[in-house]
Amino acid sequence: MFDEAQYISWSRDLDACRVYNPRAFLGRHQADDNTDVVRFYLPGAVRVEVLDQNAADTSRPVDYAKDGIYAVLVRRDQPTPQVQVHWGGGVKEVVQAPYSQPLVVGELDMHLFSQGRHMRLFEVMGCTWHDGLARFVVWAPSAQAVSVIGDMNAWDPRRHAMENRGQSGLWEITLPAAKPGQSYKFHLSVADGGDPFVKADPFAYQAEMRPKTASVVPAEDFLAYKASDNQRRLGHDKPVSIYEVHLGSWRKHDGWRFYSYQDLAQELVDYASWMGFTHIELLPLHEHPFDGSWGYQPTGLYAATSRFGPPEGLKALVQAAHAKGLGVILDWVPAHFPKDTHALAKFDGTALFEHPDPQKGEHQDWGTLIYNFGRPEVRAFLISNAAFWIEVFGIDGLRVDAVASMLYLDYSREPGEWEPNEFGGRENLDAIRFLRELNQMIYQAYPHVAMIAEESTAWPGVSRPLAEGYVENQPARGPLGFGYKWNMGWMNDTLRYLSTKPVHRKFDHRLITFGLDYVYDENFILPLSHDEVVHGKGSLLKRAAEASEGDNWQRFANLRAYLGFMYGHPGKKLLFMGQELAAPFEWSADDPLDWSLEDSPLHQQMQAFVRSLNHVYASTPALYQGDCKDGGFSWVQGGDADQSVLAFLRWSADRRQVVLIASNFTPVPRAYSFAVPFEGAWQIISDSDDAQFGGSQYRQSLDFVANFADPADDQPKLHVDLPPLATIMIAPQL
Repeated sequence: MFDEAQYISWSRDLDACRVYNPRAFLGRHQADDNTDVVRFYLPGAVRVEVLDQNAADTSRPVDYAKDGIYAVLVRRDQPTPQVQVHWGGGVKEVVQAPYSQPLVVGELDMHLFSQGRHMRLFEVMGCTWHDGLARFVVWAPSAQAVSVIGDMNAWDPRRHAMENRGQSGLWEITLPAAKPGQSYKFHLSVADGGDPFVKADPFAYQAEMRPKTASVVPAEDFLAYKASDNQRRLGHDKPVSIYEVHLGSWRKHDGWRFYSYQDLAQELVDYASWMGFTHIELLPLHEHPFDGSWGYQPTGLYAATSRFGPPEGLKALVQAAHAKGLGVILDWVPAHFPKDTHALAKFDGTALFEHPDPQKGEHQDWGTLIYNFGRPEVRAFLISNAAFWIEVFGIDGLRVDAVASMLYLDYSREPGEWEPNEFGGRENLDAIRFLRELNQMIYQAYPHVAMIAEESTAWPGVSRPLAEGYVENQPARGPLGFGYKWNMGWMNDTLRYLSTKPVHRKFDHRLITFGLDYVYDENFILPLSHDEVVHGKGSLLKRAAEASEGDNWQRFANLRAYLGFMYGHPGKKLLFMGQELAAPFEWSADDPLDWSLEDSPLHQQMQAFVRSLNHVYASTPALYQGDCKDGGFSWVQGGDADQSVLAFLRWSADRRQVVLIASNFTPVPRAYSFAVPFEGAWQIISDSDDAQFGGSQYRQSLDFVANFADPADDQPKLHVDLPPLATIMIAPQL
């Protein structure tokens, strides 16, 4: 009945952690025509007893016990028994046979994964729940053996060997002993005889608080969550005004303790709503070991960082935002990952997630690794992750970080440090195919979301649909299929203009107007992001001060005029936290925003001005319906470089509403007559020079009249005295 040689051989291999098919021996097996044998491997147990199926307080000895293997004989018609294990120190544990449950990963899942077409891997991989039991699945095709270690087995790699699922490279086990909140990792043995190593779960939904690195078993209902309302408005014809936030430094308790997701669900959401923003954009919340990376070097792409509490708290934050009418955008990082040994790097002892060629698999500038975009399983890992944040958390949009670094083989590389693609070009064809596949699959499954590219080069059609000009045999050309692109050129040009002294601005007039030459080449978001207030660049107020020659009034007026121009300019809007307060110093991720600025009149007035801009923008279709549609903008005065004045019209989609935006970027008032399309009464709807915002109140009236003062005029003229260092918006009275 018990083959001693067989049992000794299995015990030796199980003890050495080199078993790839534990189900072949452990669990329930036929012993003879009427009897089954149930085998357990419990190394280190002091005593093991069989529990009576009908009376939990009675037990009997097992039928075989040697070298950690315990066997129980049962009749064919009896259920699989549980055993009570006595460990050292008086610890007792009831154990079910872990290899008696059916395998869960199906052939279709394995096929779609191997083809890179599976976009719901979050329901298959990692630790998920099936019929009340935790099932673990990991991808490690080059491993000789894999086991789950954690709180459920005293971190003993011998106890829970996983089962190899063949050519898919997947390993699977169901662990009845696993409970929500327990920590775990994977223990991997390699075929070449090298030392075994441990890794965190690439698909873990939760991780330990740094500096700990283990994964955490999720709640049983974690994937059952559905967002209450994730149909947020990110359409091209909708108002989109984004408040970009680093959760770790927006506010802190006592100046040093992180706010929790639950804290932020109330305070951040209430503040962003009160300010009139339509969306909150969160810097990356994937788990990451180093605070100083701001989340842009993630080790757990599926795990919401534990810095702010469990992932359920983030779900509550998103739901609270939706309840206030706010959408939530998440910064998403598929461009690179760090080399931390507990994470993805050399996951199964080989270059699995990263490209094996260092010229394609490593970012020299950042000291990070690059995903192997040509590997189907890696593409499925990333695309499923995008779907995970949208579906499980209710995220309304993903801002894809560092797209330029993905597109080009020579990104930040000298000649000789990269090899041309098969067509002789510098484009990374694998990454381009991945981005197109990502956008196609996400928009097909979730048409209400927005995919947003942070892309800083002149690649044509980043935010154009794939159907517009994509040529299959010329993958280095044509659109990428994003919904929006950050306008990095506009940002760089206009911020240079902001810091230019007014007396010199006439020589740099093209910096402020050039963005309007290509305004409809892409679906643009105008970003004044975190990147513009770090690394010695200073705050926006500092740049405005550089142009103001020590005049405090001028530096605030300069910044207000610039922000007014931005809100009138075609393109969706994005402000990083603190800019609405005119923060005087550049951002530090280690310190909370200086909220005492709300008590300072000039800073409070800037906050009031930004709040006003948000409300005017969201309530005026002419300011947003044409953000991404040709015809939503027309020049009135763009060439007066000598006076540093420009003026243009913004149109609603039906051409029935129009707004005149006029900016004077000198500290000298200017009298102008602007040709406008409609005769009659016009009225100011926004004025950065208004006294309530800290302005000079140069103009005395809100009302204007457009008329044909000169018989030679072919359009009515609007006579306006432009305040110094100001942007005003004027619309026909309804």
